[in-house]
Amino acid sequence: QVQLVESGGGLVQAGGSLRLSCASSGPFFRGRTMGWFRQAPGKERGLVAAISWSGLSTYYADAVKGRFTISRDNAKNTMYLQMSGLNREDTAVYYCAADSGLYRDSPSGLQTDYDYWGQGTQVTVSS
Repeated sequence: QVQLVESGGGLVQAGGSLRLSCASSGPFFRGRTMGWFRQAPGKERGLVAAISWSGLSTYYADAVKGRFTISRDNAKNTMYLQMSGLNREDTAVYYCAADSGLYRDSPSGLQTDYDYWGQGTQVTVSS
């Protein structure tokens, strides 16, 4: 059974930083694009950042460019999202997700391509 387990969420003041982690099993993690999505209250879930299976290609939503950094450690079967310069608009539940396809050169920006999801971790930014 596929498991994606997020950690690292919490309460942080505006301007602060957090690092989210997403751990998975080895055979599943390798070869897959991974992504971070978020859903704020009353809003639809949207893609924040994604990273190709090799780590060589990344995607960022405009709202987080220059502030968030996605990375992965294939030896540890773990993906990360380093978030800095946080503001109240970043408050949301953050979800880790895995692409159903394998070995894509570029990460997919389509939510429908991500078939595997974690339970989510809450990030709250206070002013």
